[in-house]
Amino acid sequence: MHGSHSHHHGHAGHSHGAAHANNERRMGIAAALTGAFMFAEVAGGIAAGSLALIADAGHMLTDFASLSLAWFGFRLSRRPADWRRTYGFDRFQVLVAFTNGLALFAIAAWIVYEAIERLMTTPPVSGGIMVVVATLGLFVNIAAFWLLQGADRHNLNIRGAAVHVLGDLLGSVAALAAGAVILVTGWMPIDPLLSIVVALIIVRSGWQVTADAAHILLEGAPSELDTRVIGPDLVANVTGVTEVHHVHVWSITQSRRMVTLHACISETGNSDAIVKSIKARLKERFGLDHATVEIERGVCADSG
Repeated sequence: MHGSHSHHHGHAGHSHGAAHANNERRMGIAAALTGAFMFAEVAGGIAAGSLALIADAGHMLTDFASLSLAWFGFRLSRRPADWRRTYGFDRFQVLVAFTNGLALFAIAAWIVYEAIERLMTTPPVSGGIMVVVATLGLFVNIAAFWLLQGADRHNLNIRGAAVHVLGDLLGSVAALAAGAVILVTGWMPIDPLLSIVVALIIVRSGWQVTADAAHILLEGAPSELDTRVIGPDLVANVTGVTEVHHVHVWSITQSRRMVTLHACISETGNSDAIVKSIKARLKERFGLDHATVEIERGVCADSG
């Protein structure tokens, strides 16, 4: 049993490792790209006097931070578990995704505040510089987004980063549109107005990632799994199981799920065989391959 277990684990670890290295590499390149361009965009925004560009650069700053942190999260989660962190460092990615989402709210609030101030004063904006810088920004974002599309899309870290980049891409489009309007009509308020649109995009994306990460950090059950079904399913499908209770399912990361439960079995049942059957059923029916099962005959050890 022990041998087969470690063999299975090693095998899964191998494909997981390859995907992991791919995630990490793509994330690193995307971070470098956005970081480098962010400075250009800040300079362009100041030169043009454009809030839409500065807002987009602010978004790029959180992008750069989020991509770098995500990259660091992947690097850190390669470290093996130790006696103090028995689950290893995988969760760090989820923590990063959560922090990232919160950072997005702060940036969005600042942009809206700035925009309202500008709508009252309408400082002049140079449309030409805006169009050039925003076009470059668009290409950088498309490249970063394309990089992340080739990574593992179920990973919360990758999802968080891709959402950042997508919001940024829309931000560049908004800045480009604002620049074009200013060039053609000279109507300045378009710049702060489109900045507010960018801010709303940022909030929406931040909310989703933060909510998903918080659910995992609060040991919530995976959203695609109804934990109420597990007990009845085991009683119905595993011979010898009479009752199942204390079912707990949680995730370390989106791809690593854990389950613990108590199973009451008949007096005559072979407990080793039943545990094996329960684990097989959990894997096959619910995709849970890390289960801890406590076997009871007659009375629950925790009752009374």
